[in-house]
Amino acid sequence: MLPRKCATWVLLFFLISPTLINLLTSASPSDPRWAAKKRRLRDKVRKMFYHAYDNYMIHAFPHDELKPLSKSFTDSLSELGNLKLEHLPQGYSGSALSLIESLSSLVIMGNNTEFESAIIWLSDNLKFEVDARVNLFECNIRVLGGLVSAHLLASDSSNRLGQGVYKNQLLTLAEDLGKRFLPAFNTPTGLPYAWINLKYGVMENETTETSTSGCGSLILEMGALSRLTGDPKYESAALRALRKLWGMRSSLNLLGTTLDVSTGEWLEYSSGIGAGVDSFYEYLFKAHILFGKEEFWRMFHSAYIAVQKYFRHGPWYHEADMRTGKATYWQLTSLQAFWPGLQVLVGDIAAANSSHREFFYVWKKFGVIPERYLLDHQMLHPTEKYYPLRPELAESTFYLYQATKDPWYIEVGESIVNSLNLYTKVEGGFASIRDVTTMQLEDHQHSFFLAETCKYLFLLFDDSFMDDQNYIFTTEGHPLPVLRSWHDRLPETYIHSNWTSLKAGNQARRTSAMSMQVCPTRMNSWECGGQQVESACHVPDARSDHRCLTDDECGVDSTNCRRRSCSIAGYCGLWLFI
Repeated sequence: MLPRKCATWVLLFFLISPTLINLLTSASPSDPRWAAKKRRLRDKVRKMFYHAYDNYMIHAFPHDELKPLSKSFTDSLSELGNLKLEHLPQGYSGSALSLIESLSSLVIMGNNTEFESAIIWLSDNLKFEVDARVNLFECNIRVLGGLVSAHLLASDSSNRLGQGVYKNQLLTLAEDLGKRFLPAFNTPTGLPYAWINLKYGVMENETTETSTSGCGSLILEMGALSRLTGDPKYESAALRALRKLWGMRSSLNLLGTTLDVSTGEWLEYSSGIGAGVDSFYEYLFKAHILFGKEEFWRMFHSAYIAVQKYFRHGPWYHEADMRTGKATYWQLTSLQAFWPGLQVLVGDIAAANSSHREFFYVWKKFGVIPERYLLDHQMLHPTEKYYPLRPELAESTFYLYQATKDPWYIEVGESIVNSLNLYTKVEGGFASIRDVTTMQLEDHQHSFFLAETCKYLFLLFDDSFMDDQNYIFTTEGHPLPVLRSWHDRLPETYIHSNWTSLKAGNQARRTSAMSMQVCPTRMNSWECGGQQVESACHVPDARSDHRCLTDDECGVDSTNCRRRSCSIAGYCGLWLFI
């Protein structure tokens, strides 16, 4: 019971705080006022999307991306962006990158008419027989991913298009592009070149340097293309590269950032969860969801534990040497903000929330997230102060709201929307920020603003698109439906009849949620010795008082996934790391 004096103060506080009472009673997502707020924010995001999309179509289409300040265009996907219009290859009319990137966003926002018009134009005009050197990774996630996703949306059972309009034209284009990717994989290692000429293949004296993301984040799009065409060569090429890359990991299950595709040697040993590596982790887990292969799960499980062990410091993730696990760079990069969203899919909600709140703190501090922030010096990187309209924080906010339904994430989304409109909206679209300290603008509206940023914000406030189908989203935000027919088999761990083997004896206490392939929140108290499971890798100590006689009675720490050990005094802890 509360002391009488304390109870009086509590009663008085509520008597004089009707605003607080209204806030508490209206926090439920089912409250009519709350639903109205979400609709208002949804409509605001829809207007943002069309302001960006319409300006692209007026001032930049059919070229790649919009320059909103000058109301002109750039062909940024390839080296063609460095050429003047009169010097472009004969017959080149632009790849319409921002249109391709917008296809699934148009569907999600319910504009089937514009979606149909876009398909007709692409069918009649898009050609890949062009002398253009493109980045394989970017072309894969943006163009191939956009085409494959739109094909699946156009050919599903919802009858979005007029009768007879769609005859697999986007799949035909996707297959043509996929064939042009294949020469990039003709290396001694099977790891693909980072650059390829769409007409002539790999150019003479092409660089052999690529990134972990560049050669390890191709399996979703190329795997989906194989499933749709019945031709296994696309998935086989991507899978061979992924297996080779995984085979190059260190004894700590860490990978570097850059490597040589000819020799298979690492060029940069420092690594983290940001640029150059981020989507590698993302695609391991999402490929497991999409294709059901246990191989992907085993890779991801080992990689995730290694990340938590060697990169995590509280809510932050620094970089470390793949050979030793020792920290190299203490910095936040804006691309790292995708990680909480991935942790939601894993089921590691507590860890996701912890990191997400730190990223949002940085957003509130600067108004947006700077590209790079030096954690050890508590200062901006001197040359990377820009914000190019990146979607990662909105993406993680969407996933966390889906998992928790906590109204706080709606407030985060509203803050992101307000900042984008305040700092980046201009008459000709949405401009990137060159310097977050001055909010000086840069003349570039990246296509991922249409493909991802607006999409994730819209889905945060209105997820009706996902009512009848489960999707995974590629690293460029293109939805791919999770189809039973694409799964090799249902993993045995998911079958309820097999759970008894994990419950027997003391085995349950020694098993993490990741090992069982279930969300921590779904684990019952008897599965973990009556103790709360705090993260996906957490294995509670055998005794609730943390006493022990041997290391076998100690579990795995919830904050960094390190194995705990028994001290001389007989207590479990992280004694080896103090």
